[in-house]
Amino acid sequence: MPVPVLLAGRSVRLEPLAPHHTEALALAGAEDRTTYAFTPVPHGLQASHEYIDRALADQAAGRSLPFAVVRATDDRVVGSTRFLELDYWQGPLVWPAVPGVPFGDPATAIPDAAEIGNTWLSPAAQGTGINTEAKLLMLRHAFETWGVRRISLRADARNGRSRAAMERLGFTSEGVRRAHSRGLDGAVRSTAFYSILDEEWPTVRSVIELRLSAAAQRKRRRKTLIPA
Repeated sequence: MPVPVLLAGRSVRLEPLAPHHTEALALAGAEDRTTYAFTPVPHGLQASHEYIDRALADQAAGRSLPFAVVRATDDRVVGSTRFLELDYWQGPLVWPAVPGVPFGDPATAIPDAAEIGNTWLSPAAQGTGINTEAKLLMLRHAFETWGVRRISLRADARNGRSRAAMERLGFTSEGVRRAHSRGLDGAVRSTAFYSILDEEWPTVRSVIELRLSAAAQRKRRRKTLIPA
């Protein structure tokens, strides 16, 4: 299974999620919880401790690779994200297929497909470009280091903000699975699915890099307009 890795960009670091992030994660989750309608976010110190314990148990079982999202300007934890739904297509063909089980040594197995999910950011970090760069770091690692064939994302169909963000970054809509699961509010939710294939990655990477470059230029211009 994939080993924990640190992914660093200009505005954000993705650190392997660990118990020492507990207090900082609790602070990030407590800022303004009105923006967390569709995503599970720990509330309080004990909930953050349990959140990390569950994430690390999934990691140990080879089911996910979780990160703490750290703002580079002040080293503040502002959320979390992870790779999950890791799938392996190497080795002899077995039917029916057993998803999530690698061929050979699990300690060195590299996934052929994965999902990016369980992503949340504190309100202060939303709309700042951190999520965009975090996605770039994860996608680049998946396609250029692991060599995956496919990365997918999903969202509650009612979550227009997340769906619009995926579409702006170049993810392809695969449609909506109706009455797919139970939502955080207890209602039966439909789920919108998106993906990027390896042959689409160079184009998507260019789109994301252009967005980040344009955002950086706007930020520099705003700074020059502020009187000394």
